[in-house]
Parts: sequence; C-alpha cells; structure tokens
Amino acid sequence: MRTIRQQALSSIISAEVRHPVYMAICCHAVFLVLTMLPIVLLSKSMAKLVEFGITTLEAPQALGGFLVAILVLTPEAVAAARAALANQLQRTVNITLGSSLSTIGLTIPAILAISLFTGRTIELGFESVDIVLLALTLLVSVINFGAERTNVLQGAVHLILFISYIILIFD
Repeated sequence: MRTIRQQALSSIISAEVRHPVYMAICCHAVFLVLTMLPIVLLSKSMAKLVEFGITTLEAPQALGGFLVAILVLTPEAVAAARAALANQLQRTVNITLGSSLSTIGLTIPAILAISLFTGRTIELGFESVDIVLLALTLLVSVINFGAERTNVLQGAVHLILFISYIILIFD
C-alpha cells in the first residue's frame, strides 16, 4: 500500500521521465526540417547548374540522373566502404541495403503516389537496354542473397553490370 506522498512522488518522477522524451522528439523533428530546408532550397539552383553543364557538353540527359544519384548515395557509400575496410561485414551490408531501400524502395513509390494525387504521368525513362540491365541486376541480386555465401566473382558481376550501365549512358 502506497502513501499519498509516495504516489505524488511517483507521478512527478514519471512526468519528468516522459517530458524529456517528448522534448527530444520535438527537437529532432525541428532539426530535421531545418537541415532539409537548405538542401531543398539549393536543389533547384543545383539542378539548373547540372542542366546547363549537360546541355553545354551535349551529354546525354541520363547523366544528370546519374550525377544526382551519386550525390545522394555518396555518404552511404563512404560509410559502407569504411565499414568494409574495418572488416565489419554486417554493418556494410546493413548500410548498403538501407541505402538502396530508401532510394529505390521508398522514393520511387512516393513519387508515383504524388503523381497519382496530382494527376500527372511519370515516365521513368527506361529504354529496352535499361530494362534488361535492371532485370539482370535484380536476378544477380536474388542469386547472391539466396546463396549462403558470396564470393568475389559475384561482386565482380555486379561491378560489370554497373560499368555497363555507365558505358551505355553515353551510347
């Protein structure tokens, strides 16, 4: 049986414990918006710069998407490379899969959902060669992740597919 003083003390302690959690969530949300705001504002001017460079060099339009993908994925790639050099395989795989999930698994469906709400059509711009490379990459990924162990040859196949994509951008 608790006394009134113990109940009052217990309620004060539980309120103090809950308050910092809510405060931390609000603080993190505010900082998330504040850190995303410059990126969103700078992306328009950067897009103009990339577009100008591509038209000036008469490079293919797919190069713009490739450059943006490199900018987006560079932090995760650096973290995964550091983890791999430190022989932390599980961390490397987690970073890589998390990066691909957020980029491919969340961004494209979000863009497609927005296009449905706005009534605009989205064209992903895949040509027949791109579709074959994508299907081949997915097939190789299923084989790699389905096997118990992977080896250097399987990684080399992925690198060859990636280099083929880069070469075919300029075709």
